Amino acid sequence: MNGTLSNRGRQRGQGRYAYIGSFTEAGGKGLTVAAADPGTGALTPLHSTDAVVNPAFLALSPGADVLYAVSETDEGTVAAFSLADPARPELLGAPVPVRGDGPTHLAFAGPHLFTANYGSGSVSALPVRRGGVPGAPAAVLAHRGGGPVADRQAGPHPHAVLPDPSGRWLLAVDLGTDSVRTYALDPVSGLPRPHGETKLRPGTGPRHLAFHPRGDRAYVLNELDPTVTICRWSAAEGALEPVGEQPMAPPGTRGPRYPSEPVVSADGRFLWAASRGDDSIVTFALDASGEELAFRGAVGCGGTWPRDLTAGPGGRHLYAANERSGDVTWFTVDPGTGLPRLGGSLSAPAASCVLFA
Repeated sequence: MNGTLSNRGRQRGQGRYAYIGSFTEAGGKGLTVAAADPGTGALTPLHSTDAVVNPAFLALSPGADVLYAVSETDEGTVAAFSLADPARPELLGAPVPVRGDGPTHLAFAGPHLFTANYGSGSVSALPVRRGGVPGAPAAVLAHRGGGPVADRQAGPHPHAVLPDPSGRWLLAVDLGTDSVRTYALDPVSGLPRPHGETKLRPGTGPRHLAFHPRGDRAYVLNELDPTVTICRWSAAEGALEPVGEQPMAPPGTRGPRYPSEPVVSADGRFLWAASRGDDSIVTFALDASGEELAFRGAVGCGGTWPRDLTAGPGGRHLYAANERSGDVTWFTVDPGTGLPRLGGSLSAPAASCVLFA
């Protein structure tokens, strides 16, 4: 059907389970497991564990049999959970230090698990051992630089890290330096090597990035100046080229906005972005080239402070993790217009992310 959604990570069991991360230090339950109804999108809580402090972002192993969580603390760690019983994840040993502060994001690329360490301005590469347990970092890549927004850009702050669709490159989105760094992944060891840095408009504060399903365009969501930067991506050269910028709201719209997460539909027709402050989900239509975004509308996120936005399984739903109202809301997407319609919510104190497996 038109408007089918893409989703982070590989799915197992048709995405029957949703994993919700939260900030335990703000009253969250840690890691919550919920059953997902493929028809309605509804979530039903099954289990929760606070075995890890502040599991703020989650990722799946390539085989979808291990779930990983960053512990967003001053001395950041990564924890691994076995999904042998996907309804009751089991912690695999003690969390492993990433040798970085405040990790906000993590992703698999080759044989390594990478973390974006916001507080210390670095990216860590952790090898994954037999059984899915991460080892001590094999490399820690320090960023340098800053930006013009004094209270947020005094130094580097990587906020997201992800592989490109070809699997040859790793991209690190740095809010503090207004740039996206590209690392080449060694074809044998999988270790990263600095390759290039794409500078964005000063003061935009890039936070997260999503690829077009063709793999030749990328969309950087900016937190400090609420915009989307449209980029061309060359997997042959590992080159990211900004070609345009789209405001998150029509001209004349007022009020604070702090965009958090972009999602691109699997057919490349729509881009959705969560926005805090105005607490909305914004819908853009994409043209055939993937370089022109047209504002189609904004709907309330159903809560407060949507820190994360995720596509659900089956191609019909979006999920917002609303940190300050403490819930996860789900939406059914109109296949023609791309506009989401609120379907329901699940209580999830201090929710930070949602992932399906």
